[in-house]
Amino acid sequence: MARSSVLLYLGVVLFIVLLLTFAPNRPNHPHRRLRLRSAMSGHDRRSIPFDPIIADIERRREDREWERANFFPQGHAPAMEAQPEWEDFMDAEDFINDEERFNVTDRIVKLFPKIDVGPADGFVSSDELTEWNLRQVEKEVMHRTQRDMELHDRNHDGFISFEEYEPPSWVHRYHDDNSTGDQVGWWKEDHFNASDMDGDGLLNLTEFNDFLHPANTNSPKLIQWLSKEEIRERDKDKDGKLNFQEFFNGLFDLIRRDDIYNLTHVSDASTEAPAKKLFSQLDHNNDGYLSEDELIPVIGDLHPSEHYYAKQQADYVTSEADTDKDGRLNLKEMIENPYVFYSAIIPEEDDYNYHDEFR
Repeated sequence: MARSSVLLYLGVVLFIVLLLTFAPNRPNHPHRRLRLRSAMSGHDRRSIPFDPIIADIERRREDREWERANFFPQGHAPAMEAQPEWEDFMDAEDFINDEERFNVTDRIVKLFPKIDVGPADGFVSSDELTEWNLRQVEKEVMHRTQRDMELHDRNHDGFISFEEYEPPSWVHRYHDDNSTGDQVGWWKEDHFNASDMDGDGLLNLTEFNDFLHPANTNSPKLIQWLSKEEIRERDKDKDGKLNFQEFFNGLFDLIRRDDIYNLTHVSDASTEAPAKKLFSQLDHNNDGYLSEDELIPVIGDLHPSEHYYAKQQADYVTSEADTDKDGRLNLKEMIENPYVFYSAIIPEEDDYNYHDEFR
């Protein structure tokens, strides 16, 4: 009897040892299912993919939807088209399970030294993360530009003429709904010419990218055109310049500048003083009006570039993951807060619909 009890005890112990030995490694925190953003949402989103692998998957998904929309008007591909593998196009759920398909911790370990480069000191600063984000989004923007160039370059010579380019449908809707639609400058010939840096009447890939994304340009011609457009749209009395009321009612609330941005969301009475101060600073000749040249210093605040959004995201992520509050991130902090970096994959409307998984 005693012998049987000992054998039974040894059997239970052996079972537990085997169970612990061969059980899969378990993370010390619950798994959140990572969901890719909706295809074709890229034109409206400001969240920048942290991981190039995720960005590449999303680009390929978006490309497939773009091809369907532009080359298969009925919304479906030819019947004989081969079905894509998972790497090319996610399944109906569009989830990446980080334990089976995508190990978030391993990815952060591999990406950390690629981000920590200025200098490589074992810490990721907000500036380093901003530059990393900017490289990711610039690649994404150029990819869309190349795709659009393929669509509009009808003679396949690597250039876009004004005659070849057909504006997006919303431009036509705006033209139809606007009583002064004949004056709309966006995607008109003056916009095209401002993007044509070498003045040859054609847009190469770089110029076409500036044409589609003028907020990111360094071209003085295009910056001048943006300033001219702002004057034209806000100039109620059509005198070719902005008085204070036109500036205050039409532009001031749109300026993204840290020293005044929070003030622009209070009340007109409380924002009028800083508006007058900025107006006075811009009005170099003190004539009480802002010309195109005088408005140029705030064009970057009116039309934030991708660098602005890259920094906004970097600052937010840094503040969320910076456990010791020293203003920078070490590898341990990034590993312990993985979903801060990958949460951009989850659409805002789904933030409360994901499931934590215990494995």
